[in-house]
Amino acid sequence: MACQEEQVEKRIGMLAGWGNYPVRVAQALKDAGYSVYCLGVKGHCKSESELREICTDFAWTSLGKFGQSIRYFQSHSVPDCIMLGKIHKKELFKPWALFALLPDWVTIKTFAAFFLFKKKDYRDDSFLKRIVDLYAQNGIRMGVPTDYCPALLVKEGCLTKRQPTELQMKDIEYGWQVAKDMGRFDVGQTVIVKNQMAVAIEAIEGTDACIRRAGELSQRGGLVMVKVAKPQQDMRFDVPTIGMTTVKNLVAAGGAVLAVEAEKTILIDEDAVVDYANAHNLAIVAIVKE
Repeated sequence: MACQEEQVEKRIGMLAGWGNYPVRVAQALKDAGYSVYCLGVKGHCKSESELREICTDFAWTSLGKFGQSIRYFQSHSVPDCIMLGKIHKKELFKPWALFALLPDWVTIKTFAAFFLFKKKDYRDDSFLKRIVDLYAQNGIRMGVPTDYCPALLVKEGCLTKRQPTELQMKDIEYGWQVAKDMGRFDVGQTVIVKNQMAVAIEAIEGTDACIRRAGELSQRGGLVMVKVAKPQQDMRFDVPTIGMTTVKNLVAAGGAVLAVEAEKTILIDEDAVVDYANAHNLAIVAIVKE
């Protein structure tokens, strides 16, 4: 009996979206002795082969199948679950978005106030907290992914050989204030600045599209990108994340500096990211501000 209880306690569920973040956390969980039961979100998760190899079990779900997802985790006696990986929010603005996902009854009941009756806003926090509450009502606790893999949170300091110049530090200071203010309204986490002027601000299009837009608007380069956690950041979901795709897009757009919030930003494949940044004269700095 004791062995059975110990086995259940080491089980964890995972809802995996886009990017390498789910793979890195799944591997860390496996190394720590967890049995990982993973649901890949259709249209978002692109790491099926890696996750199937790492996880105890892998299956597919969709954004319209929350009832199915909950039953999957319950069937595997999973007490805790984590959400990680990007979900492309622009899907929510397609015509008849809810019904296009072929929702099950649980999803319809849960999100009718958002899509049908328009009684709820579409902000990230509103959606995600509703999901957390839904899982809790069904006996599944939503946890903080970085609690299981704290090494992915970037530490304070300059990660690259090149450091920001004095003028670029002024851009960082300005961009930080703008990003924090935008975060209070749950708009986005990224601001791209040049000469203390906001060139592009992330909204529903996502970080990569924001970077590309900044490059189109300011083709002389020298861009400073600032990415921060929201003041009210819930570390269970939507944690700021950077990786190789981010730095490659920023370099291509004419970026000179990437500034992130230390201890609240996930950095995927740090060694490769730093090597690439050094090779392309991009400064990366992680900052702590009170």
